[in-house]
Amino acid sequence: MSVKKTLTNRWLKIPFFVWLMALAIALVGAAIIGFFFIRRGIVEYYPERHFSVSDPAFFGSAHALGDPLPIGGNKITLLNNGDEIFPALLEAIRSAKKSINFEAYIFQSGTVGDQFRDALCERARAGLHVCVLLDGIGAGSKLNNSDVDLMKQAGCKFAYFHPTHSWSFQRLNRRSHRRILVVDGTVGFTGGVGFADVWQGNGDSENHWRDLHARIEGPLVAKLQGAFQQHWIKTGKEVLSGPDEFPALPPVGKLQAQVTASHSFSVAAVPLIQGVSISSADKRVWITNAYCTPSDYQISLLLEAVKRGVDVELLLPGKHNDQPATKSAGRASYGKLLEGGVKIYEYEPAMIHSKTMVVDGLFSMFGSSNFDARSSAINEELDVTVYDPGFGQQMEKVFEADRAQAKPYTIEQFRQRSLWERTVEWLMIPFHSQI
Repeated sequence: MSVKKTLTNRWLKIPFFVWLMALAIALVGAAIIGFFFIRRGIVEYYPERHFSVSDPAFFGSAHALGDPLPIGGNKITLLNNGDEIFPALLEAIRSAKKSINFEAYIFQSGTVGDQFRDALCERARAGLHVCVLLDGIGAGSKLNNSDVDLMKQAGCKFAYFHPTHSWSFQRLNRRSHRRILVVDGTVGFTGGVGFADVWQGNGDSENHWRDLHARIEGPLVAKLQGAFQQHWIKTGKEVLSGPDEFPALPPVGKLQAQVTASHSFSVAAVPLIQGVSISSADKRVWITNAYCTPSDYQISLLLEAVKRGVDVELLLPGKHNDQPATKSAGRASYGKLLEGGVKIYEYEPAMIHSKTMVVDGLFSMFGSSNFDARSSAINEELDVTVYDPGFGQQMEKVFEADRAQAKPYTIEQFRQRSLWERTVEWLMIPFHSQI
């Protein structure tokens, strides 16, 4: 008998359950690698020499991993809560003449979802080029297949980003958290809103979430269109080009701004923007965020800012929170922050879903990124930064209005939290990289 035949017989004698166990171990190993180890690199910014937000070197330094040049000539209109956000987006869709490109993380069947489905379908039937790109996790579970079919039958080009049936664990874990709407290549929208019924209303009750979105006009819209293109082409659909998608965009305002879109397998740009901004603050760092689980590096930046005399304030969800596990993971950091002089406020009326930062009333940031590891190193996000004192004052007024409806979270509250709360915080430690 040959050696080859002998080895073959030995393999055939291995029990079937052993093969199944080996396969299961291989799949678990692949999942662990895909979920916990395939991540963007993060640069921890500890400046040897401090410069302020007003310094000419600031903007380029903060955006060095993205586009270091601000784009001028823009107009940005802030939209608060569903009562302002949804009518503005629907009006833009219904008035479109050539093209509509729509990308969202959460899109659910219901009152809001139906309104957007119908508006997109109507424009597609009118002959417009309509592209709809939704995330496979964020939208897949609560969006009826019949709604998807209606959009396709109307002529919308539809795709899921990283569908849930993917066998690639890193693709399954790497979600598109972006929100983009671009109409006729001339008007864009982005921010934090989800397209579900809980975002209706005015951010004033348990079922009416608080959020911030923005309407953008001017040259910056081309950056939003380009960010949509990055994901649309990954679905294998088509390349967007021509005057219907990328028309000339003359200046319409005075704002200098930039779009930062995070990408797979790159060095993370958003944590550098946050790090340079916090390190360069002289007066104020005001952060509102729905899911705040800062890393040790981010905690140290905030504490160092306080030592310089900077007013550091975090406005976070309170009793209304749709992700209690994430809150538990982030709450473990409250002790160090509060002891170091950081002020923490918890929003009372509703779940607050805004993701904003304003530094010294001069530099502002809003978009889809949470103040956590998943946004920094895993998900594909999109954020807008604005370098303008007038706009910065608007952002500070928004923060102050929200803070007026929040309660301070004190060091005494942190020390008196229950044994159950402490236990959950401890249990969440291994999952900090995922939330």
